[in-house]
Parts: sequence; C-alpha cells; structure tokens
Amino acid sequence: MFFYLIRRILYAIPIALAVGFVCFMLVQIAPGDPINAIVPADAPGDVVEQVRRDYGLDKPLPVQFGIWLMKVVQGDLGRSLATGRSVWSDLSSAISNTLMLALVASMIGFVLGCILGGLAGTFRGSIIDRAAVTIAVAGVSVPHYWLGMVLVVIFSVQLNWLPAMGAGPGGSADWVWNWEHMQHLVLPAVTLAVIPMGIVTRTVRGIIAEIMNQEFVTALRGKGLTRAGIFLHVVKNAAPNALAVMGLQLGYLMGGSILVETVFSWPGTGLLLNNAIFQRDLPVLQGTILVLAMFFVALNLAVDLVQTALDPRIKRA
Repeated sequence: MFFYLIRRILYAIPIALAVGFVCFMLVQIAPGDPINAIVPADAPGDVVEQVRRDYGLDKPLPVQFGIWLMKVVQGDLGRSLATGRSVWSDLSSAISNTLMLALVASMIGFVLGCILGGLAGTFRGSIIDRAAVTIAVAGVSVPHYWLGMVLVVIFSVQLNWLPAMGAGPGGSADWVWNWEHMQHLVLPAVTLAVIPMGIVTRTVRGIIAEIMNQEFVTALRGKGLTRAGIFLHVVKNAAPNALAVMGLQLGYLMGGSILVETVFSWPGTGLLLNNAIFQRDLPVLQGTILVLAMFFVALNLAVDLVQTALDPRIKRA
C-alpha cells in the first residue's frame, strides 16, 4: 500500500502540471482585457501600459506561466485584479462554504441513492424497481439550476418556509452552526443532491442486480442464509464500485456548483468563479480552477486507496 501511494503521488505531479497549464492558457485566451477591471475605460494609454507592466501582463505567455507557476509552488496564488485582496484569502472562505454544501448534498444524494438503488436491485422488475428507476432518471434529467429556481418559488416565495439567498440572515457570508444559518443550506443542498442521487441509484441498482445473479449468491441461498444475510454479502461486494462513483460525484459537486451557487447567492467557489468571469479577474479564475482541480485529483487518490483497502482482490498494475 505504501509503494502504491508513492506511485500515485508521483503520477499526480505531471497531472497537476498539465492542469495548471490548461487553466492558465484557457483563461488567457478568453476574450477581453483583464486591465479593464483595474483602470477606467477612458484612462490614458501610458497609464494602461504602466498597470500592465506592474501586473506582469506585458510579458510573453510562457514567461507569465513560469512566474505564475513558481508563485503557486510557494503558495502564492496572486492578488485579485478587481479587489486587490489576496486570492487565497477570498478562496479559503469560499472553499469551506462550497465543501460544506457539497458534503451535505452528497450525504443526501448518496443515502437516498443507495437506498433506492439497493431496493431496485433487490426487487428487480417490481413496482419498487420501476419507481426507483423513474426517480433516478428524473433526477439526472432535470437541470439543477432550473430545479433551484422552482424550489425558491415554492418554498421561499409562496410558502415562505426557507430563505432563498446567502449563507445566513441578511445575505451573510459568515457561517455559524445554528438553525438560522442551517435553513439557508437546505434548498441549495437539496438542489445539488438530485443529480448524484439519480446517478448513485442507477449505479447501485446495476451493481447489486449483477451481483445477485452470481453463483456465490445462489450458494448462500442453498445454505439457507436469510435474505438479510445474503444482502449483507452483496453490499460488501458492491461497496468498492459504489464508493468510486460516490467519490467522483463529490468531486463534481465541488467543481460543478457554479450555477446553483449563483441561483442561491451561496458564497462559495461557484459564485466566486461567476463574479471573476464577468470581472475578467485572471488571478481569481486561475487560482480557483487550479485548487478545485487539485482537490479532484486528491479525491481520486483517496478513493483508490479506500477501494484497495476494502477489496484486496483489486489488482493494481
């Protein structure tokens, strides 16, 4: 396990470099001039050029990438062009808010998905199976930003049960574990949980249905083992594959919540990216995308290690 961990970490280094290069180049080739976020449109040309030199934007792209990469290695993601604050200071609070939202949404989606998928795989062809599959297809098909707006209209506007915006009273971005703040978490978490719930349901159903047809399950039935005992053995065999899907979905929730966070004005990385895109804030865009990509790489590594620990039969080259 130790050598496997070292090998995977070494594999992650070129992936991190490639991700960093792609993040840097995609942001650079986007239309618009980032200097417009700093100086007014009627600024003299010499002022514009001076600001461009101060931020290092007058250098060739390979030089800019090298300087940016060296700063990233040292833990410096730069300063925001729009606000002048450190990118990491804005990103740290945004990441914690997004991670909390993603974890709550993933727990909702994973628990419901495992329950629905387990029931559908165990009672194949029954009305329970058809109902679970219908829910899963609907969850995957419905756009989550549209679902978020519908939930806001129903539960915030019409029923006035739950708040619609922000992470706390008055649109606050500071999170506190109390009921007033937890109410703001309900609607965005439920909205984000719908898609992973559908994916996990279909995945778990397929895995359990396949395992139920294997010979060892027939042998367990022949020995007179109860349905609960057989199901426990099936769950142990299905856990590694189901865990891999869940880990990937958690990564997608971290990086794919930009629309949901924008709908609910949730102060996370999605809202931060949305604002940075409209402001053409290159350091914030590059830093946020890089951190999210590295989180996804680290999450894949963790899932692989847990899979290997749960199922020693998994052979790694």
